Amino acid sequence: MIADSVEDELDQLGVIASSPGLAAVALSLARSLDAIEVGDAPASRAVVARELHALMVRLRALAPVQEQGDTVDDIAHQREKRRAEAKRKSG
Repeated sequence: MIADSVEDELDQLGVIASSPGLAAVALSLARSLDAIEVGDAPASRAVVARELHALMVRLRALAPVQEQGDTVDDIAHQREKRRAEAKRKSG
């Protein structure tokens, strides 16, 4: 659950290769949080969640800058999606 989400975010951020130790600790904390039953040890869950949050903030700051398209790229992408959908419906 939480570990899966954290792992997905780490993959998207691209920090596993550049900060493998911190990424491993984040995954370990997420797994620990998953292992604590809901309603059990609320103080422990809070501490682990706080540490995981702080670590994820740090990892997000360390993440390499990813190129993202501008508005023109977004418009072109939307146009391609519309064309593909129209072609699919007509064929």
